[in-house]
Amino acid sequence: MTVLSFENSDRLFWLGRYSERVYTGLRSFAEKFDSMTDSAAYESKSDFAKNFCFDEKNPSSIRSSLLKAYDNAIVLRDEIGTETFSYVQLALYEMSKAEKSKAPMLNLQKVIDNIAAFWGMADDIIEDEQVRGLIKLGKRIERVDLYARMKINGSDIKDIKREICRLIYRLTKTGIRYNAENFEKLKTLADGNEINASEIMTAVENLIELNS
Repeated sequence: MTVLSFENSDRLFWLGRYSERVYTGLRSFAEKFDSMTDSAAYESKSDFAKNFCFDEKNPSSIRSSLLKAYDNAIVLRDEIGTETFSYVQLALYEMSKAEKSKAPMLNLQKVIDNIAAFWGMADDIIEDEQVRGLIKLGKRIERVDLYARMKINGSDIKDIKREICRLIYRLTKTGIRYNAENFEKLKTLADGNEINASEIMTAVENLIELNS
């Protein structure tokens, strides 16, 4: 097993989070593209796409998250392998092509596909269970957080509960220290009949104790 520094453990965790942020963010973008452009906040589809997807100055944009994933991945090439890293690189390449395209959805779908391929390659190639586990843990935490923010309505509650259960399973397998109170809170939320988005977000953001 690789002996990871705190810095690289943190980078692996955030590589998982940022890659998930790109993946779920783009899927949400594709689903809501037409309805969001009707909002008074955006002048046109191209204005919406520019702000939500491509604006590097916007820390919440998809491109900003992808660049952060890339920055972490390039430092971690020894841990994750060049072939695994290449899919993050390819995702960034497709993002740049999408920005220049008059019909960006095809290239944005390729960004999604490359992020999925990155996860698949990481699972297949990375031998160190701790390295794999930290990426997956970051991914699961980010997904629960995003689902709570974006999908807290009607039948989508079952998706949030499913992802909480997956996060709990991943956390117990990884062996990372966690806040017991927030862990139990998530278990209770997953078992309940209702979901409180604010409580979920607070619990997941205060769950991991990487530096302990």
